[in-house]
Amino acid sequence: MVVLVKVLVTCAKFCCPAASLLLSASTSRARALPGGPLLRRRTSKVSLRSIAMATTQASDAAADKGLPLAVDATMADEYASQSKLLQEFVKIPTIGKAWIFNSKDDDMSKAVVSIGQTDLLANKRRQFLLNSHISKSPKSVDFKWSPFPTEISGASAVIPSPSGEKLLLVRNSEDDSPTKLEIWGPCQLENEIHIAKSVHGSLYTDEWFGGISWNQEETFIAYVAEEPPQPKPVFNDYGFKKEGSSEKDCKSWKGQGDWEETWGETYSKKRIPALFVVNISSGEVRPVKQIPRSLSVGQVIWAPSSSYSLVFVAWSSDNGFQETPRKLGIKYCYNRPCALYAAPDPFREEAEKSSTEGNKSETTTMIKLTGDLISAFFPRFSPDGKYLVFISAKSAVDSGAHNATNSMHRIEWPADGNLDGSLGIADVVAVVMCPKDNCFPGLYCFGLLRDPWLTDGQTMIISSVWGSREVILSVNVVSCEVSRVSPQDSDYSWNVLAVDKNNILAVSSSLITLPQMYYAIKVPQTESNWEWQEVSTPFPKPSDKISSILAEHKFSILKIPISNPSDKLANGAKLPFEAIFVSHKDSASNPTIVVLHGGPHSVYPSSYSKSLAFLFSQGYNLLVVNYRGSLGFGEEALQSLPGNIGSQDVNDVLTALDLVIKRGLIDPSRVAVVGGSHGGFLTTHLIGQAPDTFVAAAARNPVCNLSLMVGTSDIPDWCFVEIYGKEGKKYFSESPSVDDICQFHQKSPISHISEVKTPTLFLLGAQDLRVPVSNGLQVMQGL
Repeated sequence: MVVLVKVLVTCAKFCCPAASLLLSASTSRARALPGGPLLRRRTSKVSLRSIAMATTQASDAAADKGLPLAVDATMADEYASQSKLLQEFVKIPTIGKAWIFNSKDDDMSKAVVSIGQTDLLANKRRQFLLNSHISKSPKSVDFKWSPFPTEISGASAVIPSPSGEKLLLVRNSEDDSPTKLEIWGPCQLENEIHIAKSVHGSLYTDEWFGGISWNQEETFIAYVAEEPPQPKPVFNDYGFKKEGSSEKDCKSWKGQGDWEETWGETYSKKRIPALFVVNISSGEVRPVKQIPRSLSVGQVIWAPSSSYSLVFVAWSSDNGFQETPRKLGIKYCYNRPCALYAAPDPFREEAEKSSTEGNKSETTTMIKLTGDLISAFFPRFSPDGKYLVFISAKSAVDSGAHNATNSMHRIEWPADGNLDGSLGIADVVAVVMCPKDNCFPGLYCFGLLRDPWLTDGQTMIISSVWGSREVILSVNVVSCEVSRVSPQDSDYSWNVLAVDKNNILAVSSSLITLPQMYYAIKVPQTESNWEWQEVSTPFPKPSDKISSILAEHKFSILKIPISNPSDKLANGAKLPFEAIFVSHKDSASNPTIVVLHGGPHSVYPSSYSKSLAFLFSQGYNLLVVNYRGSLGFGEEALQSLPGNIGSQDVNDVLTALDLVIKRGLIDPSRVAVVGGSHGGFLTTHLIGQAPDTFVAAAARNPVCNLSLMVGTSDIPDWCFVEIYGKEGKKYFSESPSVDDICQFHQKSPISHISEVKTPTLFLLGAQDLRVPVSNGLQVMQGL
């Protein structure tokens, strides 16, 4: 058996563990690592002596030509060819966000589309803006694109104003220099605001804490940024550092005051997110002062006319054992309690104080809007300001699962803006427990458009997950009717980019089809109510080679029946799960790679993936398994996995593999498996529990030993919930018992380590806080 380990010190923007495996094991030339062929038939026998001799000869030849050790000229040419193809895949532009702005003419509007392009060798991503005028007729649409895109260099965020007449560019600094906010008009830079670190740090621009919002008059911008650095005593080996002394006085040792918790992975070097408002004319910045430091804020929006001008999400730091103060990792973790709050705009509050000076008036304080509801995020006001709509992950918070089926709710916003009374919360979309055949499986929402509304002011257009597909839905927040907008019979994935009055701009793709923009025109009284048209874009076409590779492949979404379902399972957990199978149109004998997503409560959709496209370009079939516990199949199926990891998910993967073998779709003697995080947990479980099934494996940041991970991860509660199920919330402790540690070990891949035969490549993140590097290194040493 061969074990390879690569430790990744930085997080590359393009990371494919199987790509590294491919470069070590090319089946097209039956390349093998010492110890045996990786993806060749196991009947081949090679003596250790012959391997050693061949390796020595290759090394001598390589040394003469200046090639790396154990790489001959043929291998170097092959790797160079693969590298070139990989770069071609990676540089294909990706479609990011889009904004559409209406004009006085109902038949005209303007679109701005954000385009990204990656330079793999430089490990950099360039961002462009592309503008278009949209001309509409009752049954057709025409996009007139600007001849050249505009590159946005060095910007952390690009936020157009509601009218599209202004543009905010955020330039976060990586040192002690000020943060810059640039306000652009149609033809010029209108203002450049420099904000010192003493006011606040970098703006949060991620999809969770990030929130940058223009007010309707386009005079103020509310946003979330790191609070200014807190004063800390700095110690040296003699005690407190004296004022005015230099760093040199600290000699070889210095302290930095009290340790402060963060929100874990991604946020380890971030200070507490706080709320600020800037006057774009004067450049004055004011904090929203009523918010306690125990709350971390995000996703701010402006409210309709009210004393409470700002609505935002806030997460409490009391997430620890029995609600003790503890910040647990929040990235991909929707099970962290949060609520909606309202607070006054500090500029308006100051003006109202001045106008009532001399009169007794109480200071307006922050108010909680969502009462006892334990999860509320992605707030949006209806165009008339009558409704405040938001998403909830109550199922995730209640169960402890890091993600689960969402629900949608609405609050009727008082017409007079008076929030003193109780605000009733109405359900719009409930959690779906067990979906009927081919029916709506529930809401799985990762974000909402800034303006998701059709012209009726009641219908939102959102993206969600439906099985192994991403889909576009319409949700009427008054009638609570949910319908599928993207084509019903499509196995492609669809995502909404922008809403144009009653029409929709979207992007569609599949594992074998590059992303393509589409425009949907609402056609009432037809079967689907929507007519989709392909949008002609100026994006460069891929090379003939890539076009040929994509055209030569096909994909299908397979329904996988459950093997031997237990009577104890909920009905939803007895329904079939899915796997996506990608293969060459003319060959069924190619080797196969089983691809497994992490989470475990996430999903691998049918949308285009550069890394997977590169894999099948090298002559591999792909079997992408969305085992039970994945998003998109209803809550009962999802909740069947906690308490059963390492068994139910492992059996689901083997069941999917058995199905394609029985159908004669793959060669069972040439199967590899790859996965990251929980997908790495499954990968290392599979090569231990089914040691004769896989001839190669690649695991990226794999969870290999829960008894080690529980004391080192930023999400120790995950270990308890996934091992014990819902009861894990009760058992969660910062000091696990001996019985807990034994349970963690028994359900971990490390418990099967003595059975492993498969050559394995480990890719480990040196600074990973979620699955620390020690997890992979321990199993590597054991192997």
